[in-house]
Amino acid sequence: MTEPTSRRVVFVVGSGRSGTSTMAGTLRTLGLHVPQPEVVADASNPKGFGEPRWVVDLHTELLARSNVQVSDARPRAWLDTGTTSGDHATRARVTDWLEEQLAVGDELVVKDPRAAWFLGLWRAAADRCGATPSYVTMLRPVTEVVGSKQTYYGRMGAGSDQGAVTRTAAWVNMMLHTERATRGQQRAFVHYGDLLDDWTRPVFALGEAFDLAAVKTAMAVDIAEVHRFIDPSLRRVTMTWDDIGVPDRLRELADETWQALDAIARDDSPAQQERCDQLRAAYAEQYAEAEAFAHSTVVAQRRAAAAEARREAGQPARSGADRVPHAVRAMVPPGARRKLRKAIGRERSPQQDQPQQDRA
Repeated sequence: MTEPTSRRVVFVVGSGRSGTSTMAGTLRTLGLHVPQPEVVADASNPKGFGEPRWVVDLHTELLARSNVQVSDARPRAWLDTGTTSGDHATRARVTDWLEEQLAVGDELVVKDPRAAWFLGLWRAAADRCGATPSYVTMLRPVTEVVGSKQTYYGRMGAGSDQGAVTRTAAWVNMMLHTERATRGQQRAFVHYGDLLDDWTRPVFALGEAFDLAAVKTAMAVDIAEVHRFIDPSLRRVTMTWDDIGVPDRLRELADETWQALDAIARDDSPAQQERCDQLRAAYAEQYAEAEAFAHSTVVAQRRAAAAEARREAGQPARSGADRVPHAVRAMVPPGARRKLRKAIGRERSPQQDQPQQDRA
């Protein structure tokens, strides 16, 4: 048996642009500690992100080492980030930092949309520090999340449809795997709309569920400050599928994912969790099909990138003949090879046309 601990770390997770900043800011205002310094507010989040700069920098570094994007649609990306963050040095680094922050306050709130990729890393660090981890997953309709990202982060690719498809797929991937990664842990799901309509209900429920002293003993002045902090007009983007057209199959899967997460927010039961497992498998299958369709495009882009690299290095471009394996070229009669080379201006000596084993 372990002794009860007053140390708490609340991880605010979920897709970016789903209300994570509002939740983190609310918990901070009520007295939980956000490790300093924080990411500076900007036009996309004028009231602040509630993100510790050290955490964002760490996740950015780990994502780069994993070759994974913040919003990555690939199911295998979870394996890549898990492998990157599993080394002893990284775990020790995060544990040391977390211990320093817990020395400042017993109740922390850690928020960064990138954190979902590394929840195992953070859970291990919290355990080593004798702190209880808990997870708040913010829920916002996928069309609003994608619309908000395209409004504030710009469009990806050559057109809006490409950006919408990528971001919708990434939302499905992120939300289903976040549900799986937090399963069996102390967790809650909160709708962004509920937070804006009446924040006191979901937040004080969190305080009781997670045993957060700062929330349960909040003073009237702190509560009034949260009322000033949360502005219903923060929900500035309200789009529908008609505004962000995506293929029907992906749209249906995203809708089913939203319905499953909405259900699990009300009833976190094994039956609802199994539904999420089914959807995660369906998404992986659909993504694999999409990869198979796009394989030729990927190969062509790799060839173009390799050719560009050779041009920048001052190397001559490789001809089609150069890409043919030597064993295959040796099967062509020397006379025929000489005629072909002469025709393309690459005449070589008869000795050069002999198979390698004959020249030895």
